[in-house]
Amino acid sequence: MIGVHSVADIRTAENDLMARLPDGALMQRAVAGLTTTVARLLDGPYGARVTVLAGGGNNGGDALWAGARLARRGARVDAVLLRPEHAHAEGLAALRAAGGRVVAGAASTAAESAVRRADVVLDGILGIGGRGGLDDEAADLAAVAHDHAGLVVAVDLPSGVVPDTGETPGRHVVADVTVTFGTGKVALVLDPAAAAAGSVHAVDIGLGPYLPDPDVEVLEPADVAALLPRPGRESDKYARGVVGVLAGSQQYTGAAMLAVGGAVHGGAGMVRYCGPDAVAAGIRMRWPEVIVSPDVESTGRVQAWTVGSGLGSRRPAEVSAEGVPVLVDADALAAVPARFVRPALLTPHAGELARMLDVDRAEVEAHRLRHARQAAERWNATVLLKGSTTLVVAPDGRMRINPTGTSALATAGTGDVLAGLAGSLLAAGLTPLDAGSVAAYVHGEAGRLAAADTGYPSAGDVLEHVPAALWSLRRTA
Repeated sequence: MIGVHSVADIRTAENDLMARLPDGALMQRAVAGLTTTVARLLDGPYGARVTVLAGGGNNGGDALWAGARLARRGARVDAVLLRPEHAHAEGLAALRAAGGRVVAGAASTAAESAVRRADVVLDGILGIGGRGGLDDEAADLAAVAHDHAGLVVAVDLPSGVVPDTGETPGRHVVADVTVTFGTGKVALVLDPAAAAAGSVHAVDIGLGPYLPDPDVEVLEPADVAALLPRPGRESDKYARGVVGVLAGSQQYTGAAMLAVGGAVHGGAGMVRYCGPDAVAAGIRMRWPEVIVSPDVESTGRVQAWTVGSGLGSRRPAEVSAEGVPVLVDADALAAVPARFVRPALLTPHAGELARMLDVDRAEVEAHRLRHARQAAERWNATVLLKGSTTLVVAPDGRMRINPTGTSALATAGTGDVLAGLAGSLLAAGLTPLDAGSVAAYVHGEAGRLAAADTGYPSAGDVLEHVPAALWSLRRTA
């Protein structure tokens, strides 16, 4: 599991570690990892052109020290100082001593030329202390680097993004590679900032023992495999979980089919469907193992409900009194209670969450983390906010960010598959946080596999690849 920490936690850990090290040792650990990565990207630095964009403070110092090391290994290194009066003195002196040169004037033609002809541009403009957004001089050079330089390598994170939220409130660096130090940052795993980070390379500088437990996690394959339910030899269908699916309408028959399919493929021991006769007939044909009922009262025993996919104007009030965990999706999100008193997983996209919170969709998309946390606290429910990077936020503030997002899922109906899949995991006994984060991970893997097979998969293609995604993850364990 990848831990993601706040800037405050990182600062505290750095201070605790530096108190036990010689002066400058922690910076040199970071610089060594940065230099090694850049040298590898260049297939050896000898003869390469490297341009350092250095702001004030330690982030600029890391970039200047790395430039010095690369210069000593034969690279031609130019440095553009964005805040000359605050440049890191030791790093700048080391760069000059190694033969690097300082290009005068960030707004000068010489600075732009140095960026344009660089094989690698090192972005050391702003570190984790930045509040987001670059000034015009820095932003203009970052744009030139993106459009004309060979590779843009961000030092710790792309300058101009907000470290703790993943927001991009202004112009910012768009990197090909980010070399980050010590631990994960939200901006490296949550869009829109994560889209600017490129490929992320982590450098261990020894912070681990000094960091608290992370509030934000990113699951890895072994974590997902460990959380997946594993029936024992004596398990029956009730041990595997019985999930009820209340979905579909005369207008949206396919949504129910996809949600039921997600539950069937998600490993449920039994799926019970409740919905219109016309939809039920199609489900009987496609999934003969599913038990269908006309209403909730006659559905029988369930261990979790999945409610909402394709309901249209129908309202699922009859399920609200049930004490078992519930997943609320799509149309049912318009009828949630004031506050849940049982385990609940809400699965909105940005537009649906905006309607729930009575704000503009653009506001949710610009501040996804803030609004997901607000909703989780308000409704006492885990919120799975769908998007290019899906967030799963528990009412107590714990959060996971899904790393398997793919554009293959950007097609109608994939959310219904996710709802059924997550509902089956709730029925198997997973908490809403675990069910939502595992389902999102598996869903993304299924999308990736479907895209590899079909190019532009439909929701049905994604559904058919859920078993292969689950099998692959179980083999990981």
